[in-house]
Amino acid sequence: MSFSISAIITAAGKNRRMQEDLIKRKLPLKNKLLLDIQGEPVIAHTIHRALQAGVDECVVVVGHFKDDILPVIEDMDDKRIKIVENQLDEVPLSSSLLNGVRASSGDICLCGAGDQPTVTTETFKHLIKIVIESPDPQNMLAVLARGSEGYLDSAQGLGMPLACHRKLLEEYLPQGDGNLNPLLKKMVENKVVLYGIPPINDLELINVNRYGDYLYIKQYYDLE
Repeated sequence: MSFSISAIITAAGKNRRMQEDLIKRKLPLKNKLLLDIQGEPVIAHTIHRALQAGVDECVVVVGHFKDDILPVIEDMDDKRIKIVENQLDEVPLSSSLLNGVRASSGDICLCGAGDQPTVTTETFKHLIKIVIESPDPQNMLAVLARGSEGYLDSAQGLGMPLACHRKLLEEYLPQGDGNLNPLLKKMVENKVVLYGIPPINDLELINVNRYGDYLYIKQYYDLE
């Protein structure tokens, strides 16, 4: 059986923690997704890596700071990129992701956050592979592990990146009012099969939430 694959990248956050850090450091305010790494904004690195995973489309969901972020995405000039704007800026992550899912066309959804530029293409491919090769793809969710790996009986501490059939997201995301972890826990309770894959390196587990995260990741890229 063949499946179409949609990547969904959320890029609609408030940037609150980054702004707090920049103010404390007396640095110019800037959205974390637009901070430069090797000549490209953070969000561009994330989208590039998702596109290289062999997806049929990449849906990018914007909200807060969309006027700053949109030009960067539009300049990437890949026909597979589709932009979705939240109707309201003040929506939780689960709602942003649901808006992306509803605008997507793939059977399998690869979900990531725009502030995860170090998640490798290999990991994105691995997540997809686990789902499409499972005995029941409609009841399987693969996620980047943060501790235990393999088949999991707990979703504690887990979130994106993940991959699963769109039907799971369409069923569970409307029940959410914030982060994804409570929804993943509910899936486990309802016998959805949860499989954690190991990170290729510790950097894959870092989101660019604060300026220190950015400096740490930038140092890694500069050493490549």
